[in-house]
Amino acid sequence: MTTVEAKLEAARDDLAARDGVLVAFSGGVDSSAVAALAHDALGDDAVACTAKSETLPEAELEDARRVADEIGIRHEIVSFSELESDAFVENDDDRCYHCRTMRLGEMLETARSLGVSTVCDGTNADDPGAGHRPGLQAVEELDVHSPLLAHDVTKEEVRAIAEHYDLSVADKPSMACLSSRIPTGLEVTEDRLTRIERAEALVRQWGFDQFRVRDHDGLARIEVSPDELDRALEREFVETVRAELSKLGFDHVTLDLHGYRTGSVSPETESDAAESSSDD
Repeated sequence: MTTVEAKLEAARDDLAARDGVLVAFSGGVDSSAVAALAHDALGDDAVACTAKSETLPEAELEDARRVADEIGIRHEIVSFSELESDAFVENDDDRCYHCRTMRLGEMLETARSLGVSTVCDGTNADDPGAGHRPGLQAVEELDVHSPLLAHDVTKEEVRAIAEHYDLSVADKPSMACLSSRIPTGLEVTEDRLTRIERAEALVRQWGFDQFRVRDHDGLARIEVSPDELDRALEREFVETVRAELSKLGFDHVTLDLHGYRTGSVSPETESDAAESSSDD
């Protein structure tokens, strides 16, 4: 038995010993692996739950629905608004803490209504060492179970588990919530979130895989992975994106020649903290 197989079995046995679980489910690879493990272990006593809010792109919600169908797990969708929290809107260094507290609070409330005693998330063994991650404090405070972390499953091993279950998201890039595109200290508003979502939908149509559109109060800073920079410099892309993003309300449109970097608008040690459980 390989190390990954042993960890997979241990995580599955962990979940099988519970009366039922609700998985905080974004459709990213981490939460999808947990959902697949839970469904394998518990069948109909496992539930995936996605929290819909202004910070979740519609495309990600559709992905979550699709992956839940792949797994065959029951899928619940609940709605809430982070924008009702002044602490979240303020967008300080602990934005992800406030977001995760609200999001997991919705999970716990849904679990109670379904008579489920355990809420799980997709935190993996690599996450605690990945820089400033205030969202992990919320996971600990709310006593949410992280089976991947509990059984020392790394990100690479998560992808192997996803492949074991034939999940289409096994190689999916990490995806943080839309608020991670707004620099710390600049208020999170519905208008900013909407134009970021629309801008990224446009960039995605050009076939880019790993990218972000950062909103610097009217200046759009496009980041793409280093191996895609050449394509981003092609005249047709440059002219089209500049025109379309200007229509969305951006005063200036720029391409970051450093390429895609997690947490590039956040504190120096912060990575995109929602990538594994909002899920990512």
